[in-house]
Amino acid sequence: MRRPATWTCALGLGSSLLLAPLHAREPETPPVWHDDATSRFEALALLQSLNAELLSHPSATLTLERWCGEHHMAAEAKVVAERVQGEDKPLPADGRTQLQIGPDEPVRYRRVQLTCGGHVLSEADNWYVPSRLTEAMNHELDTTDTPFGKVVQALHFRRQTLSAELLWSPLPKGWESEANLPTSSGAVLSMPHHVLQHRALLFDESNRAFSLVVESYTSQVLAFAPAAPHRP
Repeated sequence: MRRPATWTCALGLGSSLLLAPLHAREPETPPVWHDDATSRFEALALLQSLNAELLSHPSATLTLERWCGEHHMAAEAKVVAERVQGEDKPLPADGRTQLQIGPDEPVRYRRVQLTCGGHVLSEADNWYVPSRLTEAMNHELDTTDTPFGKVVQALHFRRQTLSAELLWSPLPKGWESEANLPTSSGAVLSMPHHVLQHRALLFDESNRAFSLVVESYTSQVLAFAPAAPHRP
């Protein structure tokens, strides 16, 4: 069982950043988060806890696998990358500077959804420099849905977070000083599609940047029953 989230957790953890329910496979009995102050505090604490875990580990894929297992979101806590085919996005304007490459260096784009137990937990836009990967790595990225972090694990890469943003706060701005906590409405707590977003660079052992990634996390990261019982 999960440890009950405390209000202190909601206050104490650092800055946050990403995802809401996508199409994919829906759980047979979707968990219900009721719209009351206790559930909102717990949702905020959980999002900040996930954000802290993502910021302290180099692989978002492995972090999500641990999260999925700890919260019993699937019979087998295994994150699968499902490639979104036929999409292409240009490299962000500052991307070549951040990747430390010239104007003619080839860059590839890969978009995936990371799922666990039918829950789409994250959508990732990834621009990477194929010349800085091995031939086997490039082949696997081109022909399989294996998560990027697992493919390049042999590079012993490090991750540098450029930004981490909480896209949704379950509590209104200024709640801690104005005591304007939402009252229980008896309705289901409404969550947006994306709740957290990270922007990061990956570096190899030679300190060469080889990947720029934007990870958007959905509200499906909270697709489990809240710890606190609902009181109408």
